[in-house]
Amino acid sequence: MPQQPPVRSTATRPARPDASMSLLTNVMDHSLDDGYAEAAARKRAEGTGGLPKTLRAKLGLAAGLVLAALVVTVGAAQARVAAPAAAKEREELLDRIDQETSAADGLEDDVDALRADVSARQRAALQHTGDGGRGELVGILSGAVAVRGPGVKLVVNDAKDASTGGDGEPRGTSGFSDTGRVRDRDLQRVVNGLWASGAEAISINGQRLTALSAIRAAGDAILVDNRPLVPPYTVLAVGDGKRLGTRFGNSADGLYLNVLKENYGIRAGISTEDDLRLPAAPSVIVRTAQPKTEKGTS
Repeated sequence: MPQQPPVRSTATRPARPDASMSLLTNVMDHSLDDGYAEAAARKRAEGTGGLPKTLRAKLGLAAGLVLAALVVTVGAAQARVAAPAAAKEREELLDRIDQETSAADGLEDDVDALRADVSARQRAALQHTGDGGRGELVGILSGAVAVRGPGVKLVVNDAKDASTGGDGEPRGTSGFSDTGRVRDRDLQRVVNGLWASGAEAISINGQRLTALSAIRAAGDAILVDNRPLVPPYTVLAVGDGKRLGTRFGNSADGLYLNVLKENYGIRAGISTEDDLRLPAAPSVIVRTAQPKTEKGTS
């Protein structure tokens, strides 16, 4: 007899009508609120949750402005506190400058007074040198006294298109270069030529020359007794004006000046004057020669 299948004690559960729609059922049973909650929790854990980015940016900007205003306020308060002290220091510094300036002016006045006294004593010593007019002659020749009389006026100036040479000097020592600048040796030759032609007293741009005067160069500048001169150079020479001008023009130094005019464009002109006034030299060293006497032999 065939075996019958076992009979279950409980009846089989009937299938759900929506069993074939499991995906839709899952979506309906589990809403998206859980996902949003999970994302918000994750953002809070990462520190990026909370306020929106725009609002956070505005709050950050406001905080920065508040901090900047605080810094400016503190700085202004400190400046107001330090302002009186700075003003007091500035006033004290200005007072010191005024005092030192006044002291320097007083020292300059003392130097001028002492220089004038020395010059007066030198002139007095020269006037008592020898008999007759010898003292006056010595004073004129030494430059210790002012001179007035006829003579010549010689003006020497750079060429119109003058420029310095490549080595920074108007004309190199190795020879002339076409620069059109007046050099110290040019004035030396002019002055020596005037002395040789019979000048009794000479000045350059108001600077009286003596037997100890030096004409030197410092870069492009010409110094007379360590005092800088600027062109044009006005040379005044007291003497027999017409004769002095003629002799100088025919001398080697006068011809040298003509060469400078023709070849290098240096401007120069000489004229005879009836009344020239030359100042005394600012400082003169009095040196007198004494005759050497031979001791007699027994």
